[in-house]
Amino acid sequence: MAILVIAEHNNEALGASTLATLAAAQKIGADVHVLVAGSGSQSVADAAAACEGVVKVLHADNADLEHATAESLASIVKANAEGYTHILAPASTYGKNFMPRIGALLDVQPISDIVSVEDENTFKRPIYAGNAIATVQSNDPVKVITVRGTAFDAVAATGGSAEIASVDASGNISEKSKFESQELTKSERPELTAAKVIISGGRGMGSGENFQMIEEIADKLGAAVGASRAAVDAGFVPNDYQVGQTGKIVAPELYIAVGISGAIQHLAGMKDSKVIVAINKDEEAPIFQIADYGLVADLFKVLPELKEAL
Repeated sequence: MAILVIAEHNNEALGASTLATLAAAQKIGADVHVLVAGSGSQSVADAAAACEGVVKVLHADNADLEHATAESLASIVKANAEGYTHILAPASTYGKNFMPRIGALLDVQPISDIVSVEDENTFKRPIYAGNAIATVQSNDPVKVITVRGTAFDAVAATGGSAEIASVDASGNISEKSKFESQELTKSERPELTAAKVIISGGRGMGSGENFQMIEEIADKLGAAVGASRAAVDAGFVPNDYQVGQTGKIVAPELYIAVGISGAIQHLAGMKDSKVIVAINKDEEAPIFQIADYGLVADLFKVLPELKEAL
């Protein structure tokens, strides 16, 4: 029983979400292979080969894969899918982009966003914004699965010595779509999904200018800045700040929620955080039901005091 994990990377470094996906794969079986598809991505293939528990790395390196499209990735996976009983990828925007196509090409039903492996055919995944956990059993010959990275402890990035085999991807580059451009938000703060500390603001912040108070505290803590959907929809901060069911799923060591009432969609994205601190003037706010520490107070008084204390 061989398992294929599709690596998420930027052609330079292996994504942290891949290490968590490898952990899920190793709970299914021991024969774990990794597919690295990119351009000038030898360093990524080397990093994948060094990961604990990886047996083999398939390296598809092609100039047209610098910004690989979903069509090309799905075609490459299908061409190399023989012999694999499970195909896994992170349940990030990266994995969500092409895994449904792989399911369609292989004529199987994908299983999305798993949080637990019960056995090789049975998995658990959240439904209804995390209010219920569904146990899913599949009899498909190939299981196509996306993995919620926050639910699994990442494997060690060192200690492995897997072989690296080159894969010719030239015949699987799709012309149905092409990469045009991308605009990336640049910040010296940690990326939300990888940060150990996150401080998020909600509608209670009142305006985008008031988010500066959160940013100043984040800089002192070395934290990432997040936001609720209400704050994003109000135009206070950019979309990439959003934490929640329709934003980013996070599980930092410390999550500080400021002026966030705790809508179910937001809780679905951060309730796995190790320690949750809530600051809200409404003592009935749902966020206090899951908070480890709660402070019922005016955030415009608390934040300056917190900044001063730090």
